[in-house]
Amino acid sequence: MAEGIRVLFTRYTMVSAHLSIIPEFLEKIGLLGFENIFSVNKAEVVNLGNQSDILFRGIKTSAGNQTASLKSLQGISCWVLDEAEELIDEDIFDTIDLSIREKNIQNRIILILNPVTKEHWIYKRFFEDKGVEAGFNGFKDNVCYIHSTYLDNKENLSQSFLERIKTIKHRSFKKYQHKILGGWLDRADGVVFNNWSIGEFNPDGLQTSCGMDFGFSVDPDSLTEVAIDKRKQKIYLKEHIYKNGLKSQELAQIILDKVGQKLIIADSAEPRLIADLKHLGVNIKPVKKGTIESGITRMQDFELVITPESTNIAKELNNYIYSDRSSKLYVDSYNHAIDGIRYNVIYHLDNPNAGKYFVQ
Repeated sequence: MAEGIRVLFTRYTMVSAHLSIIPEFLEKIGLLGFENIFSVNKAEVVNLGNQSDILFRGIKTSAGNQTASLKSLQGISCWVLDEAEELIDEDIFDTIDLSIREKNIQNRIILILNPVTKEHWIYKRFFEDKGVEAGFNGFKDNVCYIHSTYLDNKENLSQSFLERIKTIKHRSFKKYQHKILGGWLDRADGVVFNNWSIGEFNPDGLQTSCGMDFGFSVDPDSLTEVAIDKRKQKIYLKEHIYKNGLKSQELAQIILDKVGQKLIIADSAEPRLIADLKHLGVNIKPVKKGTIESGITRMQDFELVITPESTNIAKELNNYIYSDRSSKLYVDSYNHAIDGIRYNVIYHLDNPNAGKYFVQ
C-alpha cells in the first residue's frame, strides 16, 4: 500500500506462481477487503492507486538460472527470497542482493527459510560469522532475526496436531529440534556417508593418485588426492582444487603445481577436456564408469579420513543425501569432490595390479 515500492518475490524454483504463491496473496487481499485496489495476473500484483507492485519470479529456469534477468529489473526496493534454503549458490544471492539499491527508499532483503545444515552459506554468513546463536530474535549488524515455531501459534492449532508433535518429541528428539523447532543440523538427514573423520593425510606413506570431476556452469572443478589402505580399510583424502570458472590452461597449471605427475582419474564424460589437459602435460585418464551405487558402496566399506583443510569435501559429506535410500537413489548436489573420489576408488579397486601411478 506504500507508494513507490516494488517487491521482487522469488523462490529458487517457481514454475507456476499463479498456481502456488499468488492464490495466497489473493486470499490475504480478500481478507483485507482490497479486491478492487489490486490487479492480479499470473506473475504480478499491482496496486492500481499508486502503481506499487510485486513481481513473482523463479531463479532457476529450464535453461539454467536467470540471475542476470532478475538483476536487470528496474526499481526493486525489496527482495523476498522464499524457501531460501534451496539456494545453495551464495554468488547468485550476492548478485541480486547488490542490485537492490533504490535511493530515498528503505531497501530490504528478506530471507524466509527452514534451517537445514550448518554447512549452508546462510548459517555461516548470518549466524556463525556474526556470532549469532541459532534461535536468536533481535537485531545484529543491521540484520533483523525472527525465529518462529508452532509455540508462537499454539492457540490456533488443533489438539490432534499438538498430540502429533508431542509424539515426535518423544520418539525422536533430534527430529523434533530440527523439523518442529527449526534447529540447524550438524549433518543433513539421510546422509550417504557417516563413515568419515578428520585426520592426517596418508600417515603410512602409501602411493597416492587423484580423482577429478569437471565443473559445468556454476559447478566447480574438483581435484582430490587419494591414498587407499586396503589393509586398514581406510581411504585418505586431501582437497587440492575446488573452484569454478577455470580455463584448460589455468586448470592444467594448477594441477601440475599441486600434484605434479601423479595419476589423475577423471570424469569420462569430458574426453575433449581430458585430451586438452593431457596435451598440456597432465597425467590423466578417464574412468570406466560403473553405476553410482557401486562406487559409493565401495567407499562406504572404508573409513574416509580427510584433512582439516579439506573443507569442501567435509561440506559435501555432510550434505550428500539419498533421495530414496531403499532404491539407492541420490540427490544430485554436494557431490563434485565425491564424484572425483569415486572415480579414483573405482579405478584402483577394479585394477588392483595397475602398478605405479606415475608417468615413467
